Amino acid sequence: MNVVVDEEMCQQTEFCVQVAPAMFAIGDDGVAHVLVQPHDEETMALAREAYTLCPTRAIALNEA
Repeated sequence: MNVVVDEEMCQQTEFCVQVAPAMFAIGDDGVAHVLVQPHDEETMALAREAYTLCPTRAIALNEA
């Protein structure tokens, strides 16, 4: 799985950071950034939860 944040769509709600603080962070530019890609079932589940909670759909999951 590959996680991407659309910086133009991100509105800094920080839901992703709350769900997966080891995976997401709000940068100095004020938008969410992916720190690490999911590498196991637990982190993939966190990425899916962050995706689901993002109100602007700024997070994309490429499951290929």
